[in-house]
Amino acid sequence: MVFLTPKTMQRTALFVTFGGLVTSVITTFLPLWKTMNSDLNEVENWYSGLWHTCIFTEEVGVQCKAYESILGLPTDLQVSRVLMLVSIGTGVLAVLAAFTGMEGVELCPGPKALKRGLLIISGVLSWVAGLTTLAPVSIVAYTTVVEFWDENLPDVVPRWEFGEAMFSGWFAGLALAIGGTLFFIAVCMRDYDQRPPSVQNTPQVTRREKPYLKTEVL
Repeated sequence: MVFLTPKTMQRTALFVTFGGLVTSVITTFLPLWKTMNSDLNEVENWYSGLWHTCIFTEEVGVQCKAYESILGLPTDLQVSRVLMLVSIGTGVLAVLAAFTGMEGVELCPGPKALKRGLLIISGVLSWVAGLTTLAPVSIVAYTTVVEFWDENLPDVVPRWEFGEAMFSGWFAGLALAIGGTLFFIAVCMRDYDQRPPSVQNTPQVTRREKPYLKTEVL
């Protein structure tokens, strides 16, 4: 296809990676990782995130409070904080490396091998950012499911459920992983276009025998 060129694939990979990075940043600071609504008091909705807890009431609105102690947080939230920050850092480096190594961008003049290496590095960093986004979201989801189905808790005790931020986190992780894969596809496409022309075999000259007439001697 005419539109499926290495340059187009590079721009598509950068767009997908940047979109995943922005979504990952938003997910990190949203207080909507877990939600809770008590049957005893339906006008109050509780929200929990990595950095603070919020409560929503119809009279007051949304009120948020940061966690008082980092060491007092559950282990899954502490690990999720670190992994999400690593994801943001690697995602930013992936976007910068990809933008510098793209065709048509002269911020880093040099041999083509350098730009190729930058695209490979951006692909690896995008994969790392995607995995470090999917891991904390999956960890929090697992602990939420385990606590929700804990039979030791009474039925009247409200349970935490999945929030909208967890779904956006899964989307961000998949977008970053797909963006990294597209970077590798773009590198393979450019290598394929820049391959040396194959040496064609010279046609062999075949001898053609002259036609003759067969005569018989009586």
